[in-house]
Amino acid sequence: MAYLARVSPDKRVQVQEIAASEGIPAPFLAKVLQQLARSKLVNSFKGPGGGFSLNRPPSAINLYEIFRVVDGVEDLDRCAVGLAECNDFAPCPLHDTWKSVRVHLLQYLKKTTLKEMASAVEGKKELLGKGRRQYRKKEMSGV
Repeated sequence: MAYLARVSPDKRVQVQEIAASEGIPAPFLAKVLQQLARSKLVNSFKGPGGGFSLNRPPSAINLYEIFRVVDGVEDLDRCAVGLAECNDFAPCPLHDTWKSVRVHLLQYLKKTTLKEMASAVEGKKELLGKGRRQYRKKEMSGV
């Protein structure tokens, strides 16, 4: 999704392009993209010139929407230690801690947009690229 957010909105991107760029196995990525297409987060185009594109601008998609489709949010409502009954009236030992973490996680996922995530990913890639180039220069100079 971050890759799609960084390309032109009118461009259709093929699975192989994203997989190669992001280091993701193409068969796995294809399945994830189909899930995202079924949930209307991405558009899927078949045939020559086909591929995938975002269905909405990256600023209009939050991480919660993506998380819900790819990982599911059911585990966020389950007991942290796996008890069948865990609530405010019959809490497990981790209930209060997990409840607080869950609230903060949900707030983060709902307020953070795909645009923000894509920008952060791009910034990290730039930093990593600069770091690798500097390391190679040191290697070549014998330092």
